[in-house]
Amino acid sequence: MRKLVGVAGLWMLIMGFSVQAQPRVAPLGHERDDTLRTAELDRDFRFKDGIFLNFDQVKANDPIPKAYIVTIVPLNDQAFYDKVLSHDIITYYDDQGYRHQVKRDNIWGYSRNGILYVQVDGHFNRITIVGGICHFVGTRTVLDTRYYNPYNSFYYPAYGYYYPPAYTATTYERTEMRQFILDFETGKIMEYTNQSVEVALMRDPELYDEYVRLGPTKKKQMRFMYIRKFNERNPVYLPVRE
Repeated sequence: MRKLVGVAGLWMLIMGFSVQAQPRVAPLGHERDDTLRTAELDRDFRFKDGIFLNFDQVKANDPIPKAYIVTIVPLNDQAFYDKVLSHDIITYYDDQGYRHQVKRDNIWGYSRNGILYVQVDGHFNRITIVGGICHFVGTRTVLDTRYYNPYNSFYYPAYGYYYPPAYTATTYERTEMRQFILDFETGKIMEYTNQSVEVALMRDPELYDEYVRLGPTKKKQMRFMYIRKFNERNPVYLPVRE
């Protein structure tokens, strides 16, 4: 009997060490750091598909996968993101199985087929040039206010002579196409101007000094060239997640 108990105890001890020695499994959808590789952020880079809540997730290339989003839209629907993001509130699960809700306006953007889209003024815009300085064309909502004097008409020609004019203000929204840049170091989005390009180039003192010495017209003509030169001289590397 003592021999039998001894064998059983030895077997349990071996099993205990075996269980403890098993490697820790990373949460679903997230690879362990030692399995990740990096690649340069250029036109061939492909982001992992999903929704990015903030810019930190973009830099980690670690979005909320489509399968984690609570929706009746099929995952293979070509308009998946358009339909999901047409709602004010998006519900999703995290890696631990906890349910969360986020307002659409608080979402940074998403990746579809490896291409990055960023939200500006409620519109999601495709980023066409990626690198340390990204460039894209987006839609911006502009408020216009117009003033109308109801007494300045055929029926009241002399009213304004005796009384100061009374104006009625009308405000309406319109959308405009604008160009933007994204500083991939800080996540700051700026309209595409001479001043914003200067700010983005400050991380490369040599290029910055060259650019600021140019005249206003020359700066406007050479913005793209300096953005391209900056990206070539200052490559960005991001994790690649399958």
